Amino acid sequence: MGKVILDMSMSLDGFIASPKDNRKQGLGEGGEILHEWLFNGERPSEFNDFFKLSIINREVFDKSFGTIGAIVAGRRTYDLTCGWGGSHPIHGIPVFIPTHDAPKEVPEGETTFTFVSDGMESVVEQAKTAADDKDVQVMGGANTAQQCMKANLVDEILIHLVPVLLGKGIRLFDSLGPEKIHLEKVDVTEASDVTHLRYRILK
Repeated sequence: MGKVILDMSMSLDGFIASPKDNRKQGLGEGGEILHEWLFNGERPSEFNDFFKLSIINREVFDKSFGTIGAIVAGRRTYDLTCGWGGSHPIHGIPVFIPTHDAPKEVPEGETTFTFVSDGMESVVEQAKTAADDKDVQVMGGANTAQQCMKANLVDEILIHLVPVLLGKGIRLFDSLGPEKIHLEKVDVTEASDVTHLRYRILK
C-alpha cells in the first residue's frame, strides 16, 4: 500500500492562503502568488497542459502526481472550486471529501467524488483502498490537513515553499497540539521561484 502525502504550496511564513478566500479568489486576496510556479513556465504537465511549468518544477510536479492514486480534499476547498466543475485538474483520480453535509448535487465530469461523514480515519482509509498500491495526496485546506496530521495519518509532507512573506492568512500548521512532530528530510529540489521540500514523518 502506498503512502499518505500532505502536499501544499506555502509561503515562507507558513501561510497557504491569504485572507478573504472566496470562489473568485480561492487563495484569498493576493494568495495566487503561492501557485504562480504552476503556471509561469513553458513546459506543460503530462497530466494536464493547463499547468505550464519550468523544467525543474515540471519534473517535481509530474513525478509527484505519477504516484497518486487518490486525493483527500477539504469540503471548503471543494466549495471554493465549485467542485472543479466536476473534473479535478488531475483527471481520473478519485477525490474523497470529509463532510457531515454532502451536497445534494455534484457537477458531472471526469472525477468521482466520495463524501464521507464518519471521520477522517474513514476518509483516508477509503482513499487508500481506492488508490490500491499508489499514494494518497492530502491537499487543501488547512483544517483537513491538520486533522490528518493530528490523527497520525500522514506519512510524508511535500511543501512547495514560495519565497514570499504573506503576513496574514490561513496557516498550514496551526492547531496541531503541543507535542513535537519529528521529520526526516527526504529530498530538496530548488527552482528559481519555489523550493520543493519533502519530509518523512518519524512515527
